[in-house]
Amino acid sequence: MEIAVLSDTHASNLENLPKEVKEALSRADLIVHAGDYTSKTLLDELQDLGQFRGVYGNMDSSKIKSELQEVEIIEAGRFKIGVTHPSDGGSPFNMEKRVRKKFEQIDLIIYGHSHWAKTVTVDGITYLNPGSATGRFPARYKSYAILKIGEEIDAKIVRL
Repeated sequence: MEIAVLSDTHASNLENLPKEVKEALSRADLIVHAGDYTSKTLLDELQDLGQFRGVYGNMDSSKIKSELQEVEIIEAGRFKIGVTHPSDGGSPFNMEKRVRKKFEQIDLIIYGHSHWAKTVTVDGITYLNPGSATGRFPARYKSYAILKIGEEIDAKIVRL
């Protein structure tokens, strides 16, 4: 299974995303977005592409918040994947500690908010922040992530 992971797109529609991101979305078995779409149109277009799971972020409208949850848990193969933005915003530092509190037994946590692409494993849990696909400040570059789920989880940041 291949999962395309986005966050912090801050885009009005799919046309605002880089070509490489749109290509990855079209190939994916599942699309996951960790919040801050900032456009209901973008959310609708992502949902129309195929299998989709997402959460809302601190910058999302009430329309987006009425359709999505603050936290999602996805079962992929034998793994449990947690998704959060976090929607309460706040400092972009120590994100792993903050988002860990939102989940119990989990294998991987996808989060956003900081716009800084990162993957790290702490105490057996992998944390993945795909960064910002549009390179929105304070991102240093455009990025997204690809998860390949098999016997193991392979999490890869794709830098554009």
